[in-house]
This record gives sequence, C-alpha cells and structure tokens, in this order.
Amino acid sequence: MFDKLDFIVDKYEELSEKIADPEIINDNKTWQKYMKEHSDLTPIVTAYTEYKDAKMNIEEAKELMYSGDEDLKELAKMEIEESTERVEELEIELKKLLLPKDPNDDKNVIVEIRAGAGGDEAGLFAGELLRMYIRYAEGRRWKVEIMNISETGVGGVKEASFQITGKGAYSRLKFESGVHRVQRVPETESGGRIHTSTATVAVLPEVEEVDVDINQNDLRVDVYRSSGNGGQSVNTTDSAVRITHVPTGMVVTCQDGKSQLKNKDKAMKVLRARLYDLKLEEQNKEIADERKSQVGTGDRSGKIRTYNFPQGRITDHRIHLTVYKMASFLEGEIDEMIDALITSFQAEELKKIDE
Repeated sequence: MFDKLDFIVDKYEELSEKIADPEIINDNKTWQKYMKEHSDLTPIVTAYTEYKDAKMNIEEAKELMYSGDEDLKELAKMEIEESTERVEELEIELKKLLLPKDPNDDKNVIVEIRAGAGGDEAGLFAGELLRMYIRYAEGRRWKVEIMNISETGVGGVKEASFQITGKGAYSRLKFESGVHRVQRVPETESGGRIHTSTATVAVLPEVEEVDVDINQNDLRVDVYRSSGNGGQSVNTTDSAVRITHVPTGMVVTCQDGKSQLKNKDKAMKVLRARLYDLKLEEQNKEIADERKSQVGTGDRSGKIRTYNFPQGRITDHRIHLTVYKMASFLEGEIDEMIDALITSFQAEELKKIDE
C-alpha cells in the first residue's frame, strides 16, 4: 500500500507543476484534465501527509519517554496514545481512498420506478418512492427532471422515469436499485388486514453518446398524442414519443413535455442508459449477478428493503439495518441508510484487500 501511496505523492507533485505551467494553462482542455486528476488525488495525499506526521509524532514522543522529567513523560505518553489512534484511523481511511473507484460514481442518474405486485397499493407505494427520491435530490440541491410518468386512477404511479443531475448522484443512489416492499393496511381494507405490495427501482448512470454506439437503423420511433395531465396542448399534438430498440426489444416512452423533439431526446437518454447497463452486464458477469440480486423480478420475495407501516420501521435486508423513522424517511431523509450501505460495501471491499 505504501509503495502505491509514494507513487501517488510523486504523481501529485508532478501534476502540481503541470497545472502551474503557463503553456498548459493556455491549453484549457489539457489544463482541465490535469486539474481533475490533481483534485482526485488531493484527499489521498492530504490523508497520507497526516498519517506520516502522526507516525513522526509517535517517534518523537517515544524519545521523550527516556527523559527524566515526569511531566514530559506524561505528555509523551498522551501524545503516543492519541497519535497511535489517529494512525489506525488514517490507515483505514487510506485503504478506502485507494479502493478502485466506480467510473460511474460522479455521473448523473436516470431512475426508473415501476409498481410491482399488489395492484392499486403497489401504485400508491411507487408514487411515494418517486416523491421520496425527488425530495432527497432537492435536499442535496440536485436538479430533477421528470422524463415519463404513467399514473394510476387512484393517485398512484404505474411507472415513472426521471433524471437527477448532481455531482456524485450515482455514488449515493446506486444501492437503491432493487425491489422495495411495503406492508400496511390499505384505506380500502375494512378488516384491518396488512397487505404486502412491491415496487421496483432501477438506478442507471447517465451515458454520453460516445459511451454507447446506437445504430439509428435499429430504432423504430413512433409518435402519438400524450395522455393524462400536462396542459391544454399536450393532448392535441403528437408530442409523445415511443422508441423501440429492435435488436433488444427495449421500449422507451416519453410524453411529459409538449415538444416532440425534447421528448425524443429524453427517451434516447433513457435508452442509452439502459443499453449501457446491458453492456456492463454482458462484459462483466459479476456486475450481472449483482444487478440481478438487487433488482430481482418484482415479486414479493426478491426484496432489498421493507417499509412496515404498522411498526413504523424500514429494514434493509442486505445489511440488516432497521430504522424507525417512516415519516421522515419518506420525506427524503434517507442518508443514514445510504451511508450504512456505502460503509458496508467498502468494508467488503477492504476485506478483499486484507485477504
């Protein structure tokens, strides 16, 4: 690990010289590239510098232990204890910083929510999840854009797709992919029986055109009149767009906007993200297995999380964490769960390093 850290420090110093070079500053594209590399390495170099300082403090304090002055010895002992504790913390932090970074972590995301098993209740739950993620994004000052939404007749959502634009959106939301299960007594249930319903969530990184090559001849584009809410002109023009990717059979619809061109652009974004996701699965079987285990089939058994309303609890079954904050959780206060999922994932990765 320390050979790698020394190499990173050398690389960091080299980049520091480059970003201060007037010739490179004049070449904005190159300068931006080096600045990003420099910025990515800064947390590692900062932590490693602090680590080396703490180690040096320990050595200096050990020398003071041989002093005849009892007060100095006591101070040295305290310094050794504090610096040793900090060294241990920094070793864990450095290991985390050196973990292979998911290349998609900094990307914007496209989130797709679909009602699963459970009829009208599943649609209502899907609508609550949609609102939860929108509130979460707003709380982090991320931009949210609805791309497509199909509502049920009772105020729920059959399916919805939306884009969240913000730095690190994928890194925070990628563990939300999977089957979410709700247990509660529906308002229409006179006997007070608890019903179980599900909704599936898929979180896809936004993909640039260069990342996925789509042959236009493989696409069938249909336009039609939008249905549902959207203003006067929405139902009077052929603004809704349905794109079918013939080789895979993927179908993407977008009818949220009044402009056919904008709806087509949004639909293409979703299609690119889905095809990129498929490409990742084909290239890496481990990713495929992980996603299958996350997303499942939409039935009641393949769940990642349960929202139990009678008990006011939310349980994530992957990390066996339960929180009793139903109201605030559904208002988008989900950071505690996300942080725990990230920590658990990092812990598993750290185990692989130590093995």
